Amino acid sequence: MQDAAIDRVKLIFTLFDADGTGYLEAEDFDRMANRVLAASPRSTEAAKSAISDAFRRYWTTLVEELDADKDGRISFEEYSACVLSPERFDDALTDFAEALAELGDPDGDGLIHRTDFMALMTAIGFKRRNVNTLFDAFGPSQDDQVKVPVWAEGIKEYYSPEKADIAGDLLLGESS
Repeated sequence: MQDAAIDRVKLIFTLFDADGTGYLEAEDFDRMANRVLAASPRSTEAAKSAISDAFRRYWTTLVEELDADKDGRISFEEYSACVLSPERFDDALTDFAEALAELGDPDGDGLIHRTDFMALMTAIGFKRRNVNTLFDAFGPSQDDQVKVPVWAEGIKEYYSPEKADIAGDLLLGESS
């Protein structure tokens, strides 16, 4: 497993644990979902519903698969197990990645404009500078857009422990 994968997981854990309790709880996922939905007012109701469902499935999968002490919350130690066994999260992660990328395409043309990407990624909590750098790494078109599948694949790649030197590592540029 790559050190970068652990760093990526630490960053995501910190972003979800916005209240700083050291644990992930259902409310953390609700708060994140609400921030992401607020950042996507032009998206379709179907896309908004899909991301809400994806956040719920992400949480449900975590608590069912990783809550070793059955206390209804996930510590970093428990959460880091998702890096060790990513296959346990493939379906939930695929749903999440595809729903988030689709949310970033409010007009349904298969392309995500930088402004929509920036809004969603900063709503999640990533630093604006790092998000901009990541978008550039995805190879935007002359119209400053990336394809929906490029971002969805980038999200899935972010959670892959065997991956190193990936575009998603640019989100680690500075701690968020």
